[in-house]
Amino acid sequence: MDFAAIDERVPPLPALAVAVVAVSTSAILVRYSDAPSVVKGLYRVLFTTALLAPLAVTRYRDQLARLRPRDVVVAVASGLALAAHFAVWFESLEHTSVAASVTLVQAQPMFVAVGAWALLDERVSRRTVAGILVAVGGMVAMSAGDLLGGATAAAPRPLLGNGLALVGAVAAAGYVLAGRSLRRRVALVPYVTVVYTACTAGLLVATLAGGHALTGYPTHEWLLFLAMALGPGLFGHTVINWALAHVESSVVSVSLLGEPLVSTLFAFVLLAEVPAPWTLAGGVIALVGIAITVEAREDDDPAGDGSDAAPGDPIGDPEDAEPTTPTD
Repeated sequence: MDFAAIDERVPPLPALAVAVVAVSTSAILVRYSDAPSVVKGLYRVLFTTALLAPLAVTRYRDQLARLRPRDVVVAVASGLALAAHFAVWFESLEHTSVAASVTLVQAQPMFVAVGAWALLDERVSRRTVAGILVAVGGMVAMSAGDLLGGATAAAPRPLLGNGLALVGAVAAAGYVLAGRSLRRRVALVPYVTVVYTACTAGLLVATLAGGHALTGYPTHEWLLFLAMALGPGLFGHTVINWALAHVESSVVSVSLLGEPLVSTLFAFVLLAEVPAPWTLAGGVIALVGIAITVEAREDDDPAGDGSDAAPGDPIGDPEDAEPTTPTD
């Protein structure tokens, strides 16, 4: 993969827009699939890992070999947290609307801020606290509306689905916090190779423990698994990582908040799913709060490394030959 040629030919902002659209297809593809949620997560990550493996073993073999045992442990912990994120979030889409699930899972920066304050003794600014409070208010409005409105075809168990989406956001925050220091020192491809391998292993164990079949799915399911890896995985998260080397990380972080909006539009057009008024109103409030939190965190980040990236978006320049060189 010639990233230098891509750098010369592709404008970063249009590429970022395409990546946000690609990421926004994830919830729709999950909804189209009838496979168990953990199986969907397993094959999405497995196929993404398979797509990255040739690059990892050819261009980054030496960097993989130089990873210290402690770095591998951290990357594995990040991968297991990412596995929990995918499994829980995919399951949430079985119970609540696309609009609610995708909005709530985007609360990950809020939980990163809280975790960084509680576990890493990082300072939390008043703007960050204000953003968190606004986001929580929006989430409460969404859940209260679901409680009053009751179940619908698109959201048969909305409170359960909303809760699972929030657990998915917590797991995503754990993924970010676990691998934070490592992502500042290790280039993208070696990092994701270990993380995605651990994530795949975790989802495989969960699949077997749940008694789910690994094979026997119809052809359209395998095509959906592959589409999840190619669309949200390769053209979504990989392009977002590439954009981080060319666009301010704050722009990338805020752009990702477009995912709930685009996903909701896709759900309306493709699934005939009309979100309830309280879902839309609460979702807008929650996204405003998350945006305030993201921007405040970016302003407070002395390294400026965009370390609060979204799940599946480990930081590091794919062309960085020195894993100790921090990159946006």
